[in-house]
This record gives sequence, structure tokens and C-alpha cells, in this order.
Amino acid sequence: MTLKKFLFQLAILVAFILVVIFLVLFWLRIYTNHGQELTLPGYLGEQYEEAAKDAEEKSFEIIVNDSIHQVNKPGGLIVEQNPKAGAKVKENRKIYVTTTKYLADKKSLESLPQLFGRNYERKKKELSYMNIYTKIKGYKQDASEPDHVLEVWYKNKKVIDAASKRKNVELEVGDTLEFVLSKRSGAQLPIPDLICKGVSEVKFLLSSSQLMLGDVTTEGDIKEIESAKIVSQHPSPIAGYTILSGEPIHVTITQVGANCDN
Repeated sequence: MTLKKFLFQLAILVAFILVVIFLVLFWLRIYTNHGQELTLPGYLGEQYEEAAKDAEEKSFEIIVNDSIHQVNKPGGLIVEQNPKAGAKVKENRKIYVTTTKYLADKKSLESLPQLFGRNYERKKKELSYMNIYTKIKGYKQDASEPDHVLEVWYKNKKVIDAASKRKNVELEVGDTLEFVLSKRSGAQLPIPDLICKGVSEVKFLLSSSQLMLGDVTTEGDIKEIESAKIVSQHPSPIAGYTILSGEPIHVTITQVGANCDN
């Protein structure tokens, strides 16, 4: 073999070895990069269609796991994401999201708890658990306890009062019901004559008359306060004089009232 031929074959061998090394390094680079950890983008607040397109370009896949109704938010908006933004994940990772609904959830008026005649604050709390909001529209004079529901309004229409409850009314979850409540103070009432009446009778009479029992002063030995009699009161029951509803009447009691039968 001549020197020239030997050098030519040696050059071919070296070139072959270099090509093999290059291919091995290239393959290792691809193998190493394949499956490497990527930082997950955040898609909260984005529309699903736009987020899905962006995720596909970055080798991810977005899957809608659930849809919920949120007041005053457009449909298709991503509000939850799992895994969260910034997480280290592999290529082709599935991202599960929750989006807002395009149509609001609805509840029938019949499905709500009893409202008429009930305490407003208690019903306000119950309705909040159902994502129904409340607002006080106004007050009306009434003999019932203060702040009890007399009327319910929805979208400027009365839907509940003492006489009726409208049927086939559907409320959007997140909407607001307006309430008219009872109010006892402010009415001018005649002053009742309590003289010689028993304490139990007086309590019932004042309660039903939108008045209150004020200070109770005793005269003599009181054995049973409920059976004691009223011997004086302030203000006095003078013809033509009135008292505001909700105001107290102060009394003096004794076990046997003067000029009263035992």
C-alpha cells in the first residue's frame, strides 16, 4: 500500500468518526431537550379560545374542567387554573381550567325560603348563601315587629306581599331582591287607660298597641308582680292627647290598687 493511498483511507476514517460523533451529540441534544421542564404560563382572566391557542403553540393543552356563573363577568373567562402559573411541567401537559358561564344560573321564586313576615336580617343571610343579594327599598307602618318583611320587589315589580306571591318568576343568581320592611315608630296613638289593670294585661295591651311598658315603680309589698295593679301612669290618659307608637308608658303598681276591686 502506498503512502498516498494510506493517507486517503485514514482521512476517510477520521471523517467517518467525526460524522458519527456529530450525530451522537445531535441525538443527545434532542433527547435531552425532549421532556425538559417548562414554566407554565398563567391564563387567569383570559378568554378560553385565546388561551387555548397560546397553550397549543407552547406545547400545552387546555381542558375545561368546570363552568360557573359569576355576576357581571362575560362567559368563557378563565377563573381557575390547575396547575397554577409558574409551575414546572413537561411538554404536552394538560392544563385544567374553570371558566365562567355564558348564561346565568336561575332560581324560581318558589324555591326561596319563606320571606313575608320574617325578620329581614335572617332572610338576608339565608339568601346570601344562595347568591341572591338584598336591598331595603323602604319602610311601612305596621303593627308587626320592626324590620319584618312586608313586600318583596324584583326588577321594579312587586312579587310578594301579604295577599299574594307571584308565580313563574325566575331570578338570575347574583341578582338583587328589594324589601319593604315594617316600621312601628311614628304613628300618633291615643293614650290607653291602664289604671286598675293587672301588669300581665298591661304588657299584652301595650304590645298589641305598638307601645312599650316603661319604668315600673312599686308601692308597698309586692308578692306577685304579674297580678299587681296599676295605680298611676305617665303620660296620663287624657282625652284628645296622643303618644307616638314605640314610646313607653311609665307606671306605678301596688298589690291592691286604690279604688280597684281585689
